[in-house]
Amino acid sequence: MNDDIAVGIDLGTSYSCVAAMLDGAPQVLPNEWGERTHASVVSFLDDASVLVGNNAKKNIITNAENTVYSAKRLIGRFYFSDEVKKAQAVMPYKIVEGPNNSVRIGVRDKVFAVPEISALVLKEMKAIAETALGREVKKAVVTCPAYFNDNQRQATKDAGRIAGLEVLRIINEPTAAALAYGFGKDISQRICIYDLGGGTFDVSVLEIGRDVFEVLSTAGDTYLGGDDFDDRIMAWLADDFLKNHGLDLRQNRYCLQMLKEAGEKAKIEVGRDGVADIQVPAICQSPEGQVLDLKQTLQAEQFNRMVMDLVQRTFKVCDEALQSARITASDIDAVILVGGPTRLPIIRQSVRHYFQREPLTGIDPDEVVALGASIQASALLNAAAAESGQASYLLDVTPLSLRVATVGGYTEKILAKNTPIPIEKSKTFTTSRDGQDRVKIRVVQGESNRVEECELLGEFEFSGFRVSKRGDVQIEVTFEIDPNGIVNVSAMDRESKKRATTTISLSSGLSEKDIQTAIDTAAEIELAGHQPA
Repeated sequence: MNDDIAVGIDLGTSYSCVAAMLDGAPQVLPNEWGERTHASVVSFLDDASVLVGNNAKKNIITNAENTVYSAKRLIGRFYFSDEVKKAQAVMPYKIVEGPNNSVRIGVRDKVFAVPEISALVLKEMKAIAETALGREVKKAVVTCPAYFNDNQRQATKDAGRIAGLEVLRIINEPTAAALAYGFGKDISQRICIYDLGGGTFDVSVLEIGRDVFEVLSTAGDTYLGGDDFDDRIMAWLADDFLKNHGLDLRQNRYCLQMLKEAGEKAKIEVGRDGVADIQVPAICQSPEGQVLDLKQTLQAEQFNRMVMDLVQRTFKVCDEALQSARITASDIDAVILVGGPTRLPIIRQSVRHYFQREPLTGIDPDEVVALGASIQASALLNAAAAESGQASYLLDVTPLSLRVATVGGYTEKILAKNTPIPIEKSKTFTTSRDGQDRVKIRVVQGESNRVEECELLGEFEFSGFRVSKRGDVQIEVTFEIDPNGIVNVSAMDRESKKRATTTISLSSGLSEKDIQTAIDTAAEIELAGHQPA
């Protein structure tokens, strides 16, 4: 038995979680205060130390411009993308442009690449695991959404390296959830993963045969999550307070922080007990100096009415995922709930009604993805088990079609979306004009035959072939997608057999030199709360 250990990490938009296989069973590793999930929030303090996790979350309002949250919305994206523009409109911290259209985050007087921020969250997960296990942890399987493109997967892998982890594999979150529930054991099933997180909602339909996990479709809403449910309660509390006292609690950042905490707490209580008794003593002072308390009661029926439209929005996304997989809700054999908000009775009832079956809820929805990742980590580590055929061999699929830009702004499809990976495929291209001595190959990902409607992954130049008439030289381009879903491209002149290879140096990605610098920087950053005793 290999005494090495590998952990599974769910690197979430709002919360992250780390788990490991102990005595043959996957277990979540809590921090020293017993917390099992940790806010994916990084707060840069005055003394140059960095706070990560649930304590950092409190600083989102009180130290807004130096506290970074929801970095996952930005990872692996280009500065000009819609997602980045949306984030700039709502995030209090500075989002600036870096080299090659990349995204950088400005905090205090420093500028960080997005994978460096995610690396600090992963570094915290590593520290939690090391404290819990009493040993060094160097290897991990990290999860990402099924729809993540190549840039986003590569950037997630880079974040792991910067955090000092060898990322054994990047696996899809829905695949990890299915592994945690023991799917992939000889029976062929179609399952749906309903994943409602703090800030995002995703649905994936998986076809699972023996150890083969194929994503049939995935759909999502990147601006719908538990936070929206909290906001409804906050708005209701604030409007009510304004009506009674003539004061708007939203105008003061400290009152707003207390209101936010009260909203989240009320959502959890109303979901658990059917009623929430909301009390925030001394939330603010009136202009006359009178100390005012916030008191309210929220009943389940009232809460359900407040959020019903948000719940309905999740089923529009389910419709889309099922249509795209060309199946109906009745073809689904099992539904798995992922994400804390799926504990709410209103969600569970609605899911039951939509799919006409009881969703699987045996595993904590906050922990299911990390537990599945730890099962895969253990399988990858355990070479002996792999040889005896025990390891889960995960066959994931590429989430988006891979294309090459051609003349006139069009694209040609090389690999269709949902192609099982790993895979290799070649296509022959020719020169487009006489006397051409180099070819620029632009690789994009997406479903449109127009370049501008796809996401540019990167481009590389191939030269050194025979200069001849247009169409005379044949260049064979080979695309290979590895088990992490990361694309490698090589080109060969068929006549001379000369080849050029590139792991598409994704334009928004970090170069090897950048990563090394980031590793050194991360090593110097002191994570507050983890000083050795």
